[in-house]
Formats: sequence, C-alpha cells, structure tokens
Amino acid sequence: MLTYAEIADKVCHLIYAAIVHEVSKEGESAVKAMLDPYNPRGSTDHVSFITAKQNLWTTGRDRSHINYVVCDSDWEGELARVVEAHPKVISYVKNQALGFEVPYRLGSVAHRYIPDFIIQIDDGREDNDPLNLVVEVKGYRGVDAQIKAETMRTHWVPGVNNLDTFGRWAFAEFTDVFAMEDEFSKLIERFIPQETEI
Repeated sequence: MLTYAEIADKVCHLIYAAIVHEVSKEGESAVKAMLDPYNPRGSTDHVSFITAKQNLWTTGRDRSHINYVVCDSDWEGELARVVEAHPKVISYVKNQALGFEVPYRLGSVAHRYIPDFIIQIDDGREDNDPLNLVVEVKGYRGVDAQIKAETMRTHWVPGVNNLDTFGRWAFAEFTDVFAMEDEFSKLIERFIPQETEI
C-alpha cells in the first residue's frame, strides 16, 4: 500500500507540473522564486574545496575562473570540452560546492536537486544580459530525474525569470554523450534570435 501511495504522489507531481507548464506558456505564470533570506545571491568568489575525485577537467582561464571541473562522469568531461569550444559561451562553472541547489518533492518527501553546470551564453542580446543556462548531464533518466527536470522547467526557471533581478535563465538536459556537441550547438542556435528579412 505504501508503494501505491508513493507512485500516486509522483504521478500527481508530474500532472501538476504539466498544468503549470501549460499555463505559463499562455503568459499567465504566477510562479515566483522564493529566495534564501540569508543568502539570496550566491557567488563563486570564495569557492574552495578538497576532492578525492581523480576525473578533473582543467578549464580555460577565458571561460571559467574556477580552475577545474570535478567530473562525476566522463560525460561531464565531454560537456566541459564542448562548452569550452563553443564561441557563444561566455563562461561556465561546474556546480561543485557552490551551494546552488533547487528544492523539489519526490512523492511527499522534500529533496534538494544540485544541477551539474551553469553556463553563460551570448545569445545576441546586450553585453550585460547573457542567458544563464542550467545544464544536467544524465545517462539513465528515471522518474527521479524526470521530476527534477520538470521542477526546473515548470517552477524554478519561470520563478527566477519572473523576479526580473537575476537575468534570464533556461534549463537543458543532455542524455546522449555521442550527440552532445551537436545538440549543444542546436540548442544555442534556438536561443539566438533569427534576423528577419524585409
């Protein structure tokens, strides 16, 4: 019986997320982010931590002011390579010990989701208005991963964008390591406004 209740909670969450997503597509989003009152604006100024992980990607100084990407998988190393090579990327950081986390519910239990990367992209707007892209690299995508992604798309991204104080945000998932470079390029092209001919 407990398993049925847990499954029902997950299904209810997905249905609710779908409803919020459809309403926000019509421009009626009432979702607003609630900031941490003690630390409303995070920073990478004082990032310093020790890791025992051996899989490290050395970042380019022109792309990240944190010297390493601590890779949880080879896929994350591949994303770091793709991101560094793309000309529209302004900067990026692996979300390792930054404190950037998003609350979500799995059934009736509260959890914290820690996305993999934050990437600033020049999408053709003003210089001081880059697109902040939150990226998750995921191989197997179970129900937990699906709920995290839906929380980002339907709650967190609209909520932070509605505040109008932290810039513009979007979310993306990459689930195929062999297509990552192509999918990232296509995603960037989608964000850049196309010039119309008169």
